Amino acid sequence: MTHAPVHAQIHAATLADLAPVAQLFDAYRQFYRYPSDLALASTYIAERLQKGESVILLACDGAGAALGFCQLYPTFCSLEAKPIYALYDLYVAPAARRAGIGKQLLLAAEQTARDRGMCRLDLTTAKTNTPAQAAYEALGWVRDEVYFAYSKVMDGPTP
Repeated sequence: MTHAPVHAQIHAATLADLAPVAQLFDAYRQFYRYPSDLALASTYIAERLQKGESVILLACDGAGAALGFCQLYPTFCSLEAKPIYALYDLYVAPAARRAGIGKQLLLAAEQTARDRGMCRLDLTTAKTNTPAQAAYEALGWVRDEVYFAYSKVMDGPTP
């Protein structure tokens, strides 16, 4: 089902936005097959906002209802010796999909990165998330064909 385009109002979230952002974040985690845990989502988002460890862009409709969000983590590119943002989370509520909200959030992330002096935005997505891949590529994002991404889970401190 295709929705009519919606012009979202996008702003940098604050602690006043904690409840709607946490609900979206919990739904985002469920999309990636993690169990629902609104308390964990609320704590995590509150900590990021309180510590200034990320920028969360929140998209709302004209009535103020939350439609989606993206979260940007500041980091650095050693080779370019400049700061970058890792766009780690992007989620649009199912009822708001196909209305241009994701595109608006991506464009707002780009503008935020420019305004804050970042030289680049990086993101990863699931190989199976082809709708997101198409959206990124339509906006000029280029898939990395040179580097592989690796992860290693830490079990805890070594005694």
